[in-house]
Amino acid sequence: MTIKTVVVTGAGSGIGQTIATVLAERGWQVVVTDINLDAAKTASEKLSTTGGQVHEFARLNVSDPDEAATVANDIADRVGLHAWVSNAGISFMEKFLDMPIDKVTKTFEVNLLGAYVCGQAAARAMVRTGVEGSIVNTASMAGKQGRVPYLADYVASKFGVVGLTQAMAFELAEHQITVNAVCPGFVETPMQERELAWEASLRGITPDDVKQGWIADTPLGRLQQPKDVAGVVAFLLSDDARFMTGESIAVNGGAYMD
Repeated sequence: MTIKTVVVTGAGSGIGQTIATVLAERGWQVVVTDINLDAAKTASEKLSTTGGQVHEFARLNVSDPDEAATVANDIADRVGLHAWVSNAGISFMEKFLDMPIDKVTKTFEVNLLGAYVCGQAAARAMVRTGVEGSIVNTASMAGKQGRVPYLADYVASKFGVVGLTQAMAFELAEHQITVNAVCPGFVETPMQERELAWEASLRGITPDDVKQGWIADTPLGRLQQPKDVAGVVAFLLSDDARFMTGESIAVNGGAYMD
């Protein structure tokens, strides 16, 4: 059986690292990319190789078209690029009236432009090499509702990812490349720890009060784990999802239902 290769961005930690881990466990050969090269290297060294995979790692600034093209073309030419997961993302937290525009710009640059740049690079490489591949973008339940405090720039960027996913899916369908997104909720990651502290400070309560509020807003009654997201990404990259495209799948324990 041919081993398929997937590139995962922002995979040095958090959700991305878990996506890489789960995909490796399911037989994928993973290229772990991150803007932090050491983190990418460390994460790649922990991946399962029971299927004979040879995992790789690379530094990648997702908003840099040249870097994205270099990674996509190198992998496509050497081992074949069968899938790409645009997971890298950042967040800041501040009241809409007070958010500095430089932070807004950075959020758009990583979350939305990064998904566009990497999706374009991956799709170009797949089309050039004749691969009927799959692309998955990490959006958010904040990409489907604006009722999210202190994250207006993040909300806007993730709404953009949902729209971009549909536009990519429509145009790439003629090449049999599927494009879908996952929309996580309150995921327990280092990024969430920062957001807990930020929101607590802005609201004048404790981080634990914020956390309990998030749990109360989730019908399944717990904070989401990265593996909850990774399993759905694995499904979207599987043959079972070959006739799904343009979808943004809610994976949030019922915290937002559409």
